[in-house]
Amino acid sequence: MDPNRFMDEKSESRLYIGNLDLRITEATLIKMFSPFGKIISEDFLWHTRGPKRGEPRGFAFIQYSSKEEAELAKEKMHGKLACGRPLVVRLASEKYLVESVENSSKIRGQHDKTCTTGGSSGQMSKNAKIAAIKNKLKALEEGDSNGKKQKTS
Repeated sequence: MDPNRFMDEKSESRLYIGNLDLRITEATLIKMFSPFGKIISEDFLWHTRGPKRGEPRGFAFIQYSSKEEAELAKEKMHGKLACGRPLVVRLASEKYLVESVENSSKIRGQHDKTCTTGGSSGQMSKNAKIAAIKNKLKALEEGDSNGKKQKTS
């Protein structure tokens, strides 16, 4: 069996669940997502050091037994309110790609509070950085065309 093929199949049935309220527990998460298929693993992430040690990080991963189950859960749960917050549900393999596209299409100067821009260390992906620079340049150009001289340094 090709190990790369196994990895592709695994990543296609693994979901990223973000924007979780800190009151949501592992058991609650499993109960919310189990109607869509057989969950074969769940990774609920916690802070491991610092002042928030032992507190939930606000996101998790769920692995289904098939791609179809993961797609169904994604379709039904993305945007659904949980404790007053809309869930962000994506295939784990598409997380960074989708966020880069969203970041580049956002209104300049505004940041969507439900979006993360990269890994847990706060670093942005290369595409997200490029999109942010393009948005900043566009905002500066529009500012100049409105008679406002802005310093570019």
